[in-house]
Amino acid sequence: MKIYLAGPDVFLPDAVEIGRRKAQICAQHGLTGLYPLDNSVDREAAVASLMIFKGNEAMMESADAIIANLTPFRGPSADAGTVYELGYMAGRGKLCLGYTNDPVSYAERAARHYQVAPTADGRLIDAEGLTVEDFGLPDNLMMMHALDLHGAPLLTPKAPLADIWRDLTAFEACVRLAAAHAQRLPGSL
Repeated sequence: MKIYLAGPDVFLPDAVEIGRRKAQICAQHGLTGLYPLDNSVDREAAVASLMIFKGNEAMMESADAIIANLTPFRGPSADAGTVYELGYMAGRGKLCLGYTNDPVSYAERAARHYQVAPTADGRLIDAEGLTVEDFGLPDNLMMMHALDLHGAPLLTPKAPLADIWRDLTAFEACVRLAAAHAQRLPGSL
């Protein structure tokens, strides 16, 4: 089984090493991890961003599943590119697994970044009067239920982690779920 390894990990200073570690964890469970930085792209090319997109899309097409790192990135929610990739894979009916290393709800994280206040009717709004989604979920309901319906509920730690970018405990739990799923597929030993 091939697993597309999505997430903002590609922006870390040690992104290649993180990808190597994730691929190694996949291999230990009999799976093949496909990490976006495995694509070779000339970053100086005029069409570098399009080359990255097409390379990642080709990887997703060849993958059987996705493990999405939905740890909040540059704000209270998951990385926008990772969210796209999760939706892409869900739309193709592929196995969708995900994790976050931030255990608090989206509404709590939104309050960390923006002025949030309750209204008389019980909704939360931001300073512009826009509703803040508050279903007690770790992130936007569309992502959470895509995981529920196309794989497994989002995995989260019970308590805050010392290093949310390099702790791979929840990632490895997703890998174990993918390996168990692969064992149930027809033709598996």
